[in-house]
Amino acid sequence: MLAAVAATVALVVPGAAVATAAPVSPDASSGTTYYVDCSGGSDSAAGTSPNSAWKSLAMVNATTLRPGDAIRLRGGSSCAGTLAPRGSGSAAAPITIASYGSGTARIVGGGATAAVFLHNVQYYELSNLDISNEGPAPTATQQRVGIYVLLEDFGIGHHYVISNVSVHNVNGCDCRDPNSSGGILFVAGGSSVPTGFDCVHVTGDTVAHVDRTGIGTVSYWQRRSQYPNGPGTTWVPMTHLVIDGNHVSDTGGDGIMVFNGDHALIQHNVVDGYEERSADYNVGAYAWNSDYTVFQYNEVADGKSPGMAFDLEGGDTATLIQYNLSHDNGAGFLFICPSQGSVSSGGIVRYNISQNDQASGVYGVFTNPCGDEPGTQIYNNTIYAPGAANLVEVYGASTAAFTNNIFIGRPAGSVLNDPHSTYSHNIYQNVSSGSGFGSDAIQADPLLVAPGTATSVGDAGGYQLDDGSPALGAGTAITGSGAHDYFGNPIPSSDPNIGAY
Repeated sequence: MLAAVAATVALVVPGAAVATAAPVSPDASSGTTYYVDCSGGSDSAAGTSPNSAWKSLAMVNATTLRPGDAIRLRGGSSCAGTLAPRGSGSAAAPITIASYGSGTARIVGGGATAAVFLHNVQYYELSNLDISNEGPAPTATQQRVGIYVLLEDFGIGHHYVISNVSVHNVNGCDCRDPNSSGGILFVAGGSSVPTGFDCVHVTGDTVAHVDRTGIGTVSYWQRRSQYPNGPGTTWVPMTHLVIDGNHVSDTGGDGIMVFNGDHALIQHNVVDGYEERSADYNVGAYAWNSDYTVFQYNEVADGKSPGMAFDLEGGDTATLIQYNLSHDNGAGFLFICPSQGSVSSGGIVRYNISQNDQASGVYGVFTNPCGDEPGTQIYNNTIYAPGAANLVEVYGASTAAFTNNIFIGRPAGSVLNDPHSTYSHNIYQNVSSGSGFGSDAIQADPLLVAPGTATSVGDAGGYQLDDGSPALGAGTAITGSGAHDYFGNPIPSSDPNIGAY
């Protein structure tokens, strides 16, 4: 059975500790194990042993499962169609779906709405599966998903674990909300019974070449004061949501997205290549209409313009973006946008490294075209952008505070275009600003050890400060600034360094 997910949580803003609930292992003595061998089984067999395995997914779909039941698909075999089990597990005895024997079982959706469809069921754990869902070129509204968990007028669905699963080749429509396409999606739907999720863990999975979203949650229940025009009649939070240690690549649109999160934790993921085929704006990793979301220790890279790595989006309260590596993204590192009549506040962006993120025209490495998000703090980040024309582009009111950051532009000079936000104790190299650099600014080479050499979150030592750096001890103390910097060093109570080190 799946082991509990160990989630490392760094200090969050006061009063906003992230809570995670570990998967529960079922009682091995309860339930029935059903075997499916799509290469050599028989649908006239009993299905309760490897030697009497069923041949088709239809036999599973026709069986109402009970707590503790297990579905085992023969490793190395390919099953065509949709796996859509009925029945729910329990807190003590989830239903598990995995491969048996040698290798990994494949489920090939062939262009169906979903290859794996969990509809109005709960307490499920999926592991060690290979899932694809490629069909003819989709219409503009044709939804296709790899693993699709849909609750409609269900109330709160509990306990969904997807671990060590490969989802790939899903060519659905360019649709984000409400009828999304993607790799792994959780959707809270319906219109009469407020519906949401509790305890969703997506860990150690690989998602590649999917449209539109890699991993995401969507909700029809978004209406609240922060988003008064949102769909539904109320806001239903998604609680104990953990997206940890996944590799997402070549997504048509967004990499990882969270709707309606409440203390969600998104960490140790790699998003490599997003905004590959979408006609809309997309982000590597972001939350929408969510509270106290933590994005940490993620690598987000190679998004096509106008894609940006991270986003302080609409309806969000106290999003925390820390200890991440962003690099080679077409439109920059951070988008700030309280869109669609929403209200956002209290975002914190700290101890991140942005390397070679590109920005030009209306975009900057930091971009805010939408309006103010009160209480936004952006501090102790290191921005190395030798190819970016614009570092900051803010087009309207902004009370954001940029403090203790290192900004390195292109040799010919990069622009900081922000007459609205507050700037203090930042270092600028190859940067010009018509509105000034703020208080206690330093215009000098910060003497990074080896900028431009980071290859992963754990291989970014080139962004430490060399001896004699003007950034050493030149920052200002920030209340609640966290326990440590990007590299794990403790933060001093006074005279901190400028930048992520």
